[in-house]
Amino acid sequence: MSTKYAYYPGCSLHSTGSEYDMSFKLVAKKLGIELEEVPGWVCCGTSPAHSSSHLLAVSLPIKNLALVEDTGHKEVAVPCAACYSRFKSALYEIDHDKKLAEDTKEIIGSSFHNKVKVMHPLEIFAKITSQELKDKVKETPKDMRVVCYYGCLLTRPPKVMQFDDVEYPMTMDKVLENTGYEVLDWSYKTDCCGATFSLTETDAVLNLCQKILKNAQEVGATAIAVACPLCHANLDTRQTDINTKYNTDYNIPIYYFTQLMGLAFGFNQKELGITKHLTPVPMYIGSGSE
Repeated sequence: MSTKYAYYPGCSLHSTGSEYDMSFKLVAKKLGIELEEVPGWVCCGTSPAHSSSHLLAVSLPIKNLALVEDTGHKEVAVPCAACYSRFKSALYEIDHDKKLAEDTKEIIGSSFHNKVKVMHPLEIFAKITSQELKDKVKETPKDMRVVCYYGCLLTRPPKVMQFDDVEYPMTMDKVLENTGYEVLDWSYKTDCCGATFSLTETDAVLNLCQKILKNAQEVGATAIAVACPLCHANLDTRQTDINTKYNTDYNIPIYYFTQLMGLAFGFNQKELGITKHLTPVPMYIGSGSE
């Protein structure tokens, strides 16, 4: 398996999702994986570019992948689900539209040979044997029952993303099980949380998130693991609003899956950015230090 990857953090991991960046880097280093941040990377365009200009929405990810090619790396780690989606979509589009590929090349002002494989951290960790993961565990937090929330972007559309099973993915489940967690089955693995509509259609987002939290609570989960900064933001920051609107009492900690891996590997809450979360986290979790 490759142990060196180009690393595209994207805008969220350098701002509101910085704890995802912190925890991914720590876990990667613990597993002997080297990450080299792409020099001069730019925004992937995410929803604004996608909704305003098709050419721009394709050109921004391809520009970043051209920068990866310049580093000599063949694989790039892209943790943010939105960035990962835009990168994979752009590659699919230029593969299926020669004119768009030529227009994109003109826009980015450099050559792109489509030699880079876009990898989500879950795909990278899935390459590691279960025994190798287990060997890195110091002490998995006890009495934690986890449901894995993939969100709507990692697996859809399946012909583009080619990530696990579109309706019931298991990659995150297996990675966390191999680091000692009790992972539960549930029904909302890939349902949408509302994403960026949190500010413009707040009631709709509260409704969607309430359904996710409700099912997690019904199956007995004490934590939700996520792989997307938008999913984390909605589920972590909206629980008070949801409780007020629906007369509920949700108080379920929301973790990036890399934070849960980091806790099991012996890193503490502060190192993993867990102290930034708004939904309270049991203080005994992650009290150790690497």
